[in-house]
Amino acid sequence: MIMKNIKYILLLLFISTFSSCSKYLDKMPDDQLTLEMVFNDKVRTEDWLAGVYASVPDPVWGYVRDIGFDPLSDDMAPSTGWEQFGWTVLAKQTGNWNTSSDWSPNYWSELPKRIRSANILIANVKANPAQKFTEADALNMKYEARFLIAYYYSLMIDVYGPIPFKLGLTPADAAGDSLLLGQTPIDVTINWVDKELKDLSTLLPPKYTEAQKFGRATSIMCLAVRARMLLFAASPLVNGNADYKDFVNNKGEKLFNSAYDAGKWTKAMEACKDLITAAEANGHKLYYEYNSDGSIDPFLSYQNMMFKKTTDGNKEILFARPDCNINDRNSHPTPRGTGGNGGLGVTQSLVDAFYMKNGLPISDPNSGYVEKGFSTTSEVRNTKWIEVQGDGKVTLPGTYNMYVGREPRFYISVLYNECWYRRENRTTRFYYGAWDGGPTHDAPQNGYLLRKGVHPDYDPRNGINPYHPGILYRLGEAYLNYAEALNEVDPTNADVLKYVNLIRERGGIPALNAGLTQAEMRLAIQRERRIELNCEGIRYRDIRRWKIGEQTIDGDFWGMNFSGTENSDNAANPKAFFKRSVYQHRKFSKKNYWFPVPQGEIDKNPNLVQNPLW
Repeated sequence: MIMKNIKYILLLLFISTFSSCSKYLDKMPDDQLTLEMVFNDKVRTEDWLAGVYASVPDPVWGYVRDIGFDPLSDDMAPSTGWEQFGWTVLAKQTGNWNTSSDWSPNYWSELPKRIRSANILIANVKANPAQKFTEADALNMKYEARFLIAYYYSLMIDVYGPIPFKLGLTPADAAGDSLLLGQTPIDVTINWVDKELKDLSTLLPPKYTEAQKFGRATSIMCLAVRARMLLFAASPLVNGNADYKDFVNNKGEKLFNSAYDAGKWTKAMEACKDLITAAEANGHKLYYEYNSDGSIDPFLSYQNMMFKKTTDGNKEILFARPDCNINDRNSHPTPRGTGGNGGLGVTQSLVDAFYMKNGLPISDPNSGYVEKGFSTTSEVRNTKWIEVQGDGKVTLPGTYNMYVGREPRFYISVLYNECWYRRENRTTRFYYGAWDGGPTHDAPQNGYLLRKGVHPDYDPRNGINPYHPGILYRLGEAYLNYAEALNEVDPTNADVLKYVNLIRERGGIPALNAGLTQAEMRLAIQRERRIELNCEGIRYRDIRRWKIGEQTIDGDFWGMNFSGTENSDNAANPKAFFKRSVYQHRKFSKKNYWFPVPQGEIDKNPNLVQNPLW
């Protein structure tokens, strides 16, 4: 318990740098206040809680630049010229980072500040009847603070693996090992977070009726964080990974259990099922839009799932940050010739991952995929999607055949050269020297821009930037998480196919057939995750937990010819735009499965050990 004779505390240590989660979370306290002054005032108490929420990640922009999970995966391709503007993630892509490299979120030092602030609130928050702040309000705030503590520990585990872990407040006059903690075995921390979130799921409400509380902790959020963490804990990176069998902390304790435990998959499967059951019981469901004939419109369903608010009928959202940096997220992938920054693209690897409209991968000889040549007619689909020229014309005559006949999620996710661009009433022109192309760094370095998550009504010329929430967890991911865990536990269970096919149905492609082996289904689920969850901050976690970084990231990254000036696919023509070309070489090795412990923290704390191979 914090010492009673401490008179002053510096709130800005925890609060001054946070970006708000909503209007409720956007208030700032005075610079110096006593604890009594804070917790005797309703507004200041809310300000304090807002400070605890401040490190909830911004999934709209944070996963792109600050946290960098999307560019670190094989999904996203920011302009390689943006490194000069502080895009340190580009150096990380090419392996140019070390234990002293900057990483702006700096979970290692920043999240413990939020955790301590949460513990102070738990110890001091109280009812204030004069200000209509009830005992129930105070108790719910304690539960919210407990959720944030568990959530922040889960984020640290995700990035660093074993971390220092200690419950409650450390006295202000503490010294020695009570302050200079070494790392705790990863399973100890995971087990505590698991139990804490399960307990809180019985204490927090599943939703709030007050609009200003959108984004505040709920029982569904508890179950969502728990399910994702336990899926991570069951996966090959930390379940039976012999690479870490000799990795110990300052006390000689093994920080990883290198023995495979099938029970971890069972635990993850049950957690995923708990989440789905609770979410659906409280009205959560996949987001759908429909055509005039009553069929699912997969184009609008997948596009607007990212943009519609819960008040607009989007019940797929399970955990969101209400206020995010949507301006940078919209502007950086928007072609420069239309007023955007024009250099945030996607990889050829992601382009190749999408299915054809018949649901088959492009590598399947029955898929109908043709890479070379150009189309001669428009391709019309049954959709109300308006980002096309004319009714349902998803591709135009003259489209490079690589982009013809692909599944709906491809067109919602990828902006390619000679694609129709509604707002400008023209096609995109990524050729060298053209409206949207090089030689500037504000152009797609490999021939593609990101379309997914860019609001279709965004108009930088006229200052139009429509609001949309930042989705940290949605039901679509929950379905795929459950299918993956269930396939490891009970591969013949019909629910494996059921939940994968719900995602495929909404995506506009045929269902998978029954009869796949466990290994075939595992690969099918992994591919479905790659497509459905692309550029949502998930892929980098998946690559790491599946231990496939060396296969997917380490090596040449391809795209179209940045220097191409001609509408040609002639591989022998150096001016041809439509030919596969290497634009970047990335590096990924075994050490990259975890971020390093910041060297400055190790310099201050001799009880810490550096993460493996760093």
